[in-house]
Amino acid sequence: MLTAETQIPTDLASRYLTQLCRHATAMASTAGHRFRPHAGGDTPIRDVHPSAEASATSGVIRFGPWGRCTLEATATTLTVRVEAVDQEKLSRIQDIITHDLHRFGGREHLTVTWPEPAAPGTGAEA
Repeated sequence: MLTAETQIPTDLASRYLTQLCRHATAMASTAGHRFRPHAGGDTPIRDVHPSAEASATSGVIRFGPWGRCTLEATATTLTVRVEAVDQEKLSRIQDIITHDLHRFGGREHLTVTWPEPAAPGTGAEA
């Protein structure tokens, strides 16, 4: 699995964590909200099956079969970690999360910056 992690300084970390997980749940439901592509790629978006679970301080969004995004909120930071089966899926999950956080955090001018992904066997993965 490839991984990428970023820490986003914000006093609203728990709020954004909750919004992301609720949004993923809505994407998976049949209540009128469809999972739409936020980024290009070869894998049909309809083959992705999102699901989410969250508390006020932690959450997991699964993008089956691509990978998952884990979220941790503190009083001042939202930590976002993405794990995926390959570079394309990692980039697509990052793009989806980044797009949604920019939309949710527009008033706060939230900035999401991703480092280069850590490859298995480099000692950088957890």
